[in-house]
Amino acid sequence: MDPKQRFYHHFQESVTVLQDLIDELSSIATVGGERQEAIDHILASIAKLQNEVSDAADYTPSYDRKQYSETIKTLQDKLNETLTKITPKSKFQFRRAKTDHVDMGAPENDPRLSPGSHSRAKHDTAIASNLVSPPPPTQEDTLSELPSKDNSKNYNEEMARPSASSLRKPSFSAAKNIGISNHSGLHIILPSSASRATSSGSLTDLKSCIIDMSVPTASGAAFPGLAIKNVTKSLIVAGRVNGPVHITGVSDSTIVVVARQVRIHECSNVDIYLHCGSHPIIEDCSGMRFAPLPEVYRTETEEPEENQWDQVDDFKWLKAGHSPNWTTLSDNERLSDELWRDVVPGRAGVSVDEALKKLGIPRR
Repeated sequence: MDPKQRFYHHFQESVTVLQDLIDELSSIATVGGERQEAIDHILASIAKLQNEVSDAADYTPSYDRKQYSETIKTLQDKLNETLTKITPKSKFQFRRAKTDHVDMGAPENDPRLSPGSHSRAKHDTAIASNLVSPPPPTQEDTLSELPSKDNSKNYNEEMARPSASSLRKPSFSAAKNIGISNHSGLHIILPSSASRATSSGSLTDLKSCIIDMSVPTASGAAFPGLAIKNVTKSLIVAGRVNGPVHITGVSDSTIVVVARQVRIHECSNVDIYLHCGSHPIIEDCSGMRFAPLPEVYRTETEEPEENQWDQVDDFKWLKAGHSPNWTTLSDNERLSDELWRDVVPGRAGVSVDEALKKLGIPRR
């Protein structure tokens, strides 16, 4: 395949991914900055794609470059329209008292800023030229993100308290979303009560931990989305996710997940046991190894023939041939069903470090 064709396929795949991410914005929670993080990722990806079109000028015809630019403009317009729809308008309105005296020097009476004036039109045009800048938070946004009394429990603080055992089973029964962050050396197992969380979840800043989130989604509803970020030397059993899973900055770890889409950025030496309904995408990664979902975590909803776990697209590898940044795990290299059943649930007297060693984390 010549460079022009390779770039064409890369561009089309990138556009498809960005369209899906934009469509999913409305389902991402605004609390914790999750939606803003997704918006920032989309903005950066569009800018990167635009730069790649410029870099490919040496081997792409001018007509193709024009089509690429128009497609990127369409993506920007789509993002702007989506942001307009999902950003609530403020219900608060301030009215000034009527007065007989009009101060023409006041900003509110400046004809250049009045609706319909020529100066205002130029002012609006200047604002509109700043494409895809997300609307500022409104007063309503701020109020709606304040947690209610029932949802204010700090589960991370509870898990961080000193204990004779490293095992933790936070209920998350009063939480709208699963958020586990800033832990080291803990074995965290989510019970079925965590299925009440209906917003996207996040796992961030974890070191030498075992996180098992499979129980809440085994028979209940799947998580709508999940972000895994800054995790080292850990095992993450993420359960089932209906939407996208974003994995960023993970190293020397193992991840198990069922998802519709998986995007992996800036990761190294990670084993991923996966059931995915689309091509997994990696970018700026190395030492990635993929395997199908272990039998112990399969349910009737996962059809083997629909699993695209080994159809990985490396967005940073545009050359002919297989990317050196990922491979598949052979049957002999995969963890046994016995390890998944006996080690992951935890045992009395077995430390997290011992369990991780049995699971081959980090790689020897």
